[in-house]
Amino acid sequence: MSEQAATIPADIQSLSFEDALKELEQIVEKLDSGQVNLDQSIEIYTRGSQLKQHCENKLKSAQDRVEKIVAQNGTLTAEPTQID
Repeated sequence: MSEQAATIPADIQSLSFEDALKELEQIVEKLDSGQVNLDQSIEIYTRGSQLKQHCENKLKSAQDRVEKIVAQNGTLTAEPTQID
């Protein structure tokens, strides 16, 4: 497990990209509304930061899995990306 993943709570790690993004959008709306006190703001900002990192990790993982297009003898073929 990477160091970044270790700082993300298990409940966030289990979220799909779409669910994490939806929750992150709700946090942004709460913070923008000004209807939360300082302690709540800090708490949900922290969770939002973790959700953002989770979304970035999911996108990076998807990007790493995308096949690259390789030109061979004038023909385009797909070749799996090497993941370390």
